[in-house]
Amino acid sequence: MPEALFHIRDLTMSYDGRIVLDHVDFDVLRGESLVILGRSGSGKSVTLRQLNGLDKPDEGSVVFDGTELTTLRERELFPFRRRIAMLFQSGALFDSMNVFDNVAFPLREHTGLGTAEIGETVRHKLSLVKLRDVEEKMPSELSGGMRKRVALARSLALDPEAMLFDEPTTGLDPVTSATIGTLMKSIQKELGVTSVVVTHDIPLARRVGDRLAFLSEGKFAFLGSWSEADHHAGREFADFLAGREEDMDAAQDA
Repeated sequence: MPEALFHIRDLTMSYDGRIVLDHVDFDVLRGESLVILGRSGSGKSVTLRQLNGLDKPDEGSVVFDGTELTTLRERELFPFRRRIAMLFQSGALFDSMNVFDNVAFPLREHTGLGTAEIGETVRHKLSLVKLRDVEEKMPSELSGGMRKRVALARSLALDPEAMLFDEPTTGLDPVTSATIGTLMKSIQKELGVTSVVVTHDIPLARRVGDRLAFLSEGKFAFLGSWSEADHHAGREFADFLAGREEDMDAAQDA
């Protein structure tokens, strides 16, 4: 059994008096891909942002590789954010920079690599996401799928141990979404990266997830393997996986 890279205990978060996370406990194992599912507003992205200290919880503990992150000041978090990369939903590329400079940005900011070494690293990271001959293109010249792949290459620039994906296929067609999923899975296998993926995309979740968690009413209503989900999931989670419509009368009563 792999050891846990993240230990999360008693994680609690509220906004405007509404409890979003209610004493949540879970681990993320080294080398695995954990997919977090849930309806809109269920707290998936809130959970993700706790894992690299972008948000602080009201209560609870987030331990990464033996270090408690919740007690660290912003500057103290910098070295951990090199080890825990995050791919934002929008990709967050710099529109004023070409592809090469976007991928090179973290290398220039956080390493002492020379020009030749940076160039070699950029080309290698782009090759990992199956892109070539795009270094001089601007983000506006790329398709949505290509922008996501450039953003993925940039997130890999510093060789992180963990990757946090926030809705990585939002806005993409099914074929492009499948391509992104295949890349995520191959990168995890090739580099041994630990991944946490927040998504609504069930085909993507099935493609990349080793385990999955389902957030409902501030807690994990399910945490386990796909086999367990397919055979032992509760009604709400089973309906979510199947894409079944909710009972509107029941929803109004609630």
